[in-house]
Amino acid sequence: MEYPSELKKEIMEQTQKFQLEGFLPGRGAENAEIMLVAEAPGKTEIKTQIPFSGQAGKGLDEALERINLHRKDIYMTSVVRSRPYSVKKRENKKTGEIKKSYPNRTPNKTEIRLFAPLLDFEIKTVQPKIIVAMGNSALKRLLGNHYTISNYHGKTLQQPIYELSKNHKSYEETEESYFIYPIYHPAAILYNRKLEKTINDDWDHLSTLIQKKVD
Repeated sequence: MEYPSELKKEIMEQTQKFQLEGFLPGRGAENAEIMLVAEAPGKTEIKTQIPFSGQAGKGLDEALERINLHRKDIYMTSVVRSRPYSVKKRENKKTGEIKKSYPNRTPNKTEIRLFAPLLDFEIKTVQPKIIVAMGNSALKRLLGNHYTISNYHGKTLQQPIYELSKNHKSYEETEESYFIYPIYHPAAILYNRKLEKTINDDWDHLSTLIQKKVD
């Protein structure tokens, strides 16, 4: 998606203050009825410039195939458009050499608010019938901090969502209501295999919701 140039420029200038790498725009059909909102791109996504192109991408593709959806028919984005990373140092006990690594990390609230205007722009442009909030960062950004995936996954919520206020200092509820469907991020199964049945069931329920609200 093409974002307003001045808006993107302003945000990217501010990212220099944080441990954020690169930029990955949202991708998909700009008139899509289904919008997937994730947390942030990882190292692989920044390199390939393709959302969900790492291990989590395999899980997403399997889930989409399960309910007969295709990437070209949906819109994919995230609450932060750059990769949040941390700096880790490890000392080699034999040589004393210090090695640094830069793993992915969860974006903080300030970083999420920094990118909030882009997500607001995407939602207003695409006007999806269903927003799938994938993981806690997406769900909390859209509905507030008291919402968690563990409590709301697989449930259909119809209500206003949060958008950034004009002064960019706080969030305010939209006048419009949206169908929000919280779901575990596809990567969750990589860390907890016990979630497999839950995740599959939630995607099956999403398929039913799509048939009711979209078809």
